[in-house]
Order: sequence, then structure tokens, then C-alpha cells
Amino acid sequence: MRQENPGFKSVEFGFVKGLITELEAIINSSYDGIFITDGSGIVLRVNEAYSRITGIKAAEVIGKSMASLVSEGVYDQSVTLLVMEKRESVTISQTVQRSNKQILVTGNPIFDERGKLFRVVTNVRDVTELNQLEKKLSRTRAERLKYQIEVSHLRSLQVKSSELVYRSRIMESVLELAAKVAEVNSTVLITGESGTGKELIAKFIHRQGKGDKLPFIKINCGAIPDNLLESELFGYDRGAFTGAKKEGKPGLFELANNGTLFLDEIGEMPPFLQVKLLRALQDKTITRVGGVEPIKVNVRIVAATHRHLAQMVKEGTFREDLYYRLMVVPLHIAPLRDRKEDIPLLIVHFLDKFNQSFGFTKTMLPEVIDRMTEYSWPGNVRELENVIERLIVTTPGDEIDVASLPVSLHVKPVLPKPGAKLKEAVESTEKYLLASTLKEYGTLQLAANVLGIDRSTCFRKAVKYGLVANK
Repeated sequence: MRQENPGFKSVEFGFVKGLITELEAIINSSYDGIFITDGSGIVLRVNEAYSRITGIKAAEVIGKSMASLVSEGVYDQSVTLLVMEKRESVTISQTVQRSNKQILVTGNPIFDERGKLFRVVTNVRDVTELNQLEKKLSRTRAERLKYQIEVSHLRSLQVKSSELVYRSRIMESVLELAAKVAEVNSTVLITGESGTGKELIAKFIHRQGKGDKLPFIKINCGAIPDNLLESELFGYDRGAFTGAKKEGKPGLFELANNGTLFLDEIGEMPPFLQVKLLRALQDKTITRVGGVEPIKVNVRIVAATHRHLAQMVKEGTFREDLYYRLMVVPLHIAPLRDRKEDIPLLIVHFLDKFNQSFGFTKTMLPEVIDRMTEYSWPGNVRELENVIERLIVTTPGDEIDVASLPVSLHVKPVLPKPGAKLKEAVESTEKYLLASTLKEYGTLQLAANVLGIDRSTCFRKAVKYGLVANK
């Protein structure tokens, strides 16, 4: 008779024990819940993930039959019982009342070598987060569809003349008056902050009245040195000054004859030229530099400025008689912050413009349009156009999101506290605008252009608030 080896038994027991420990660790390491019963539906094992997902402890169910657990109300239904009935894999969706979680349950039958049901292994997966993500995705799709419908609606509402895009009643009133004055030859003075579109209104008046065939001549009175501005406007005769052409040169008044002369930044015109301009407006004649013969001109004058000319008249830096000669028909363009209903249309317009220009098909999320609509836009339409061009060029992919926006559109200005002194509140606002604009545009000149002030004023205030060094 063969004698058993106790040492072999000990090794065999140790191996089985190690295997059981390893399988236990593997089962408990699963992120999904695992629920095991025997062939008659008696619970043998649940892993830690199952208790975490469902809130049901192992001690509550191990050793009990699934039929009794269902009758006791622990479960509303059992995938184990369905597997026992159908003898095949079954998947159901359940809501666990105790943890208020949605779970996906899959039961799989295991048969022994004789084909008898030996075990039912159930895999439990928490799909609460997946369902929430699916709902969020559905909402996003709905919002995107709504956005696309809104964009289509905005495009249908756009009122364009050249590049004029608006929906606000304020701009509608401006265009109505501009259309009326275009029919006559009266002088027009357009006022408004830098970047509001004064030149576009001037071109609109010209096209409505003179048409595209007659000349539209523009000059920026603040961009040309005083000693050259006179000869640019009025021309010069031969020998008028050193370096002058022998045959002389016609000025912009002559070039604009029968058309429109647009005098941009009229507030920057030096006093000695204001006199000569006044005479040209009154007499409809000009005299070239170095010339003696008056030249008849038939020119429609449209002037524009971001400066407060009435205040300049009081300060003696702008002629009162010229001011009233220019103020025959005043047109004021409100800043973009006062006509926010125009912003979404302008965004769509510039998106279309730059997409077409660069060959892109980029879109903008609704929350980006909302953020841009709430921004104050100190640089007005010009700043908005620049920002959208930058977003089109620099944003990766075809979708512009909030993270793509410049820093200035993320930070809301700190408003003065109630009860603050007016002087302190003004200085606080000035400092904020200067700091944010300098940070955004990098140079004093660009910041000054955006804020509608000259460079020297911008520098002086930046030094005052410690934003630049006084060199």
C-alpha cells in the first residue's frame, strides 16, 4: 500500500492557498463590480468595487439566495435569475436605490464538464457618469444647433452697406440721417471714439450721394507734419519751396473736385491751416502754396474727429468760426459698449470675412460670443476686428473656445466701491484701462490709438500710475 508524503501535502496546500490569495487580489483590483453565485443562485462572493458602486456590503448578501434577496426588496430584479432561466449571458440596466447610481449588469453562466450550471458571474459597471456625460453631450449638441440657428438668423438680419453691419436702433438712426444728408452737399462732422467706424460712415455718405465714379479722397490731419499738410491739401506752384516739382502739384482739394474730401482727425489741424480751410469752405476756392491765382473747387467736405471740438474751442485750440462751419450736419457714432446688440452681428461678419480671406472654416462657441458681447471694447469695432482676426489665425482646430480669448476678455474690471471719491474712481478706471490696454497691445502708440488719446497723453498718464518708467 502506497504511503502518502506529508511534505507533498504541505506544498500542495501552500500552492492552493497562494492561488486563492492571488485570485482574491485580482478580483478585488477590478474597477468594475464582480458578483458570484453558485448554480442555484446562492451568493458566494462580491468584490470591493461592487460594494463601492452599489453601497451593499458583502455580509448583507453572501450565503443568501438571489430569489430571497429580490423578495426582500434588496434588488428590484436579478440578472442571476435571468441567466439561470435562459442559460445564456444576459445584460440589464438597473438603478440602485441605496446609492442612487445607474449600473449596467451583465451575467455570464459557467457550466461544468457535464453541462450543469456551476456558477453565475455577474459584472457590474457604474454608468452614472457615462449617462451624465451623454446628457451633457446631448445638451451641447442642442446648444450647438441653437447657436447655428442663431448665427443663420443673425446673418439674415445683417444690414450692410460696404462693411457697415448693425442692428441697433442707435446705428439705424445714424444711417438714416447719413442717407438724408448724402442727397445734398452740406458739410458733415462725424464724431465718435477711435475705432467706431467714422470713415465707413463718410464713405457711405459719399456713395449714397456722389456714387463710386466720383473721387473720394481721404487725409488724416494728425498723421502728416504741419509743414507738409498745407501743400498736401492745397497743392503748390512751381518753385514754391526747395525740392518742389518744377511743374507744381495739385492738392487734395483739386483731386477731390466734384467728389468728397474726407478730413479725418480734423481736431489735429494746426491753427494756421484752420484759417485757410475756413476760407476754402466759405469761398469754394483754394490757392496753391506759392501761387496767386484762386482755383474754384466743388468739393463735399466730410470731417471726423474723436476729440471734443467744443471744448477745444473754449480752450482756444480750435477756431470757433471753423467749428460752426463744419457743424452744419453733426453725426455722432456711439461706442460699441453702448450698442451691444451689434456685437454678435459684427462677430459673425468678421468670422465670415477672415475665414474667406484665409481659407478657414472656423466657428465660435456660444459662450465665446456671450463673453465678447459683455466686454467693454475700449478700441471699439477696430479692436473687435483685430481680436477676431487673431483668434482665426492662432486658434488650433476649427472651434474657438473661451480659453482662446485674450487675457483682457477674461478679466473683469474692478469697479470703484460705493462712496469712493469721484476723483479716485476716475483715476482707478484710468489706471485699469491704461494697464490692460498696454498689456494687450504692447506699445504706447498702439495703446493711445485704441484709447483715443495722443501718445504724449498716454505716456504722461502711464508714468503717473507707475506703468512705465519716466526716462
